[in-house]
Amino acid sequence: MNGDVKKEWFDRDYYRVLGVPKNAPDPEIRKAYRKLAQQHHPDRNRGNKEAEDRFKEISAAYEVLGDNDKRRQYDQVRDMAASGFAGYGAPGGPGPWGGGGSRTEGFPFAGEGFEVGDLGDLLGGLFGGARGGARSRTRQSRGADLETEVRISFDEAMEGVTVPLRIQGPGPCPTCGGSGAEPGTSAETCPQCQGAGVTAQNQGVFSFSRPCPRCGGIGRVVEHPCKECGGSGNVRRAREFSVRIPAGVKDAARIRVPSRGEPGPPGSRSGDLYVRVRVTPHRLFGRRNADLTLELPVSFPEAALGANVRIPTLNGPVTLKIPAGTGNGRTFRVRGKGPPTPQGGMGDLLVTVRVDVPTKLSREQKDLLKQLREVEGASPRDRLGMEV
Repeated sequence: MNGDVKKEWFDRDYYRVLGVPKNAPDPEIRKAYRKLAQQHHPDRNRGNKEAEDRFKEISAAYEVLGDNDKRRQYDQVRDMAASGFAGYGAPGGPGPWGGGGSRTEGFPFAGEGFEVGDLGDLLGGLFGGARGGARSRTRQSRGADLETEVRISFDEAMEGVTVPLRIQGPGPCPTCGGSGAEPGTSAETCPQCQGAGVTAQNQGVFSFSRPCPRCGGIGRVVEHPCKECGGSGNVRRAREFSVRIPAGVKDAARIRVPSRGEPGPPGSRSGDLYVRVRVTPHRLFGRRNADLTLELPVSFPEAALGANVRIPTLNGPVTLKIPAGTGNGRTFRVRGKGPPTPQGGMGDLLVTVRVDVPTKLSREQKDLLKQLREVEGASPRDRLGMEV
């Protein structure tokens, strides 16, 4: 555990704040946060103090649950409290939040070989002071991630393509550039926390850090808020930009575009944008992992006698040798004729033979096949070992 752990973690159920269960996966947490943040965002609730407080509470919850390291530490702290640590420092009880008692009374490990001097090592900086505040400032909450979908042709997927995107939602305010400050002014270092974003509070054996009440944990204050965005640094608008889809991309691939998601609080970075790629199927080629696939129809004489067959590839036809006696379903690998790979090479083309059985025969063809049947001798079903 590190100094980012705060006292509020003991008495604030962030899962309940976001309305998700404790075992909720990351996508469910992000979805819940985006829904609540949009509902209570200051831009949509101007002058509503209750909505503003609720938005701050939601943002504080996502700052922890949206970060895997912080979430793991938060769960550990909550589990520790549920198993008995809450008695240490409970209101009216022993410890830094209580009304009295010894420094070890009520502590779950007291009397098991630990002394008071071991507390700092045992908790590993569970409640950081000034050092935790410095780290907190560098790990401020960021904007929410967004996801969108694009559809491209098979040829575009093989060659790579740049696609235009249009995202409707919160974006950096065009007037203040996302700073939240009126043009001609700028955000200033918070005078209460000196830019740390947290204030330290000594409570006996521990020193607790909590978000600065003056700046809300950002470390900066805006004395002259931007009139267009109200000081939030973002407004709801359409954003247009281009995204490069790499050559060889697979259907349903998910491409991350850094810092193109929703903007965070002024002074923090935006979330990321994830682009889901849908590739239109090709009339001839399929896809199997890093290779292309092709089903090749051949005639019975070609399969039985062997043949050199011209086959299509991405960069022109090539000749494939079909050995005599090739059975239906046999697959041949043509090296280097598949899709581009992330390493800069090329995958392979997997060609599967499908023996074409004609449905309409001329009289001459029928006569020739009858002759073949008469001279074949043993039946291929003899290998089954059955008496017919």
